[in-house]
Amino acid sequence: MDFSGLLDPSPEAGIAGLFVASFLSATLLPGGSEAVLYALLRLHPHLAVAALCAATVGNTLGGLTTYWMARLIPARELPPRLDWVRRYGSASLLLAWAPLIGDALCAAAGWLRLNWLACTLWMAAGKFARYAAIVWLGGV
Repeated sequence: MDFSGLLDPSPEAGIAGLFVASFLSATLLPGGSEAVLYALLRLHPHLAVAALCAATVGNTLGGLTTYWMARLIPARELPPRLDWVRRYGSASLLLAWAPLIGDALCAAAGWLRLNWLACTLWMAAGKFARYAAIVWLGGV
């Protein structure tokens, strides 16, 4: 059995794996899409733009999944912790990339029924900036 493909995936498999890892790490499941991006670019540096796009789209769609799931929760009295999200609105999702609070911000935005398109744009901008920094810091 040949396992060499697991250590050096084809460009297509690497991009697909990065998309899946990015999507899953933006949901409530733990994940490390940054490490997958870095490893893929070490193997295939010519894929920087495609990898940046796949990671951003996958992670944004994962955040939107959390957003839409939270919209299903009936709205009740606003917990004090969510007041910050209501005050800054969809722009607070610029921080949706941050560990620990990112998933909570996406869920809060959905629960508060913030505009989904504005949330998507802010979320994507923050996630793109994070992945672009990884590409840049990785020397690609």
